[in-house]
Amino acid sequence: QVQLVESGGGLVQPGGSRRLSCAASGIIVSVYTMGWYRQAPGKQREVVASIFSGERTTYADSVKGRFTISRDNAENTVYLQMDSLKPEDTAVYYCNAKRTTAAYNTYDFWGQGTQVTVSS
Repeated sequence: QVQLVESGGGLVQPGGSRRLSCAASGIIVSVYTMGWYRQAPGKQREVVASIFSGERTTYADSVKGRFTISRDNAENTVYLQMDSLKPEDTAVYYCNAKRTTAAYNTYDFWGQGTQVTVSS
């Protein structure tokens, strides 16, 4: 059974930092494209950052230079370091794991989400 368990959310002041963790079980994160998504109230879920199996990373324009995605293969965990947080970063943050095999089988797993609130 695959589980992605996010942690690290909470209340943070504008300009502050927070690190989210996504601990995976049932999959090996190093062979998946791991991503962080977020969904604010009344808005669609959007991708924030992704890390591919070859270590390449991509970021949404809104978080470039402020957020950093990383992966610890020994811990089978993915992180999202969030710095210079803004009120508009307030959302539920979700961890995602995607993979398409050579036989074109696709796998798509989600965590339960963790709330991040940026407010003074």
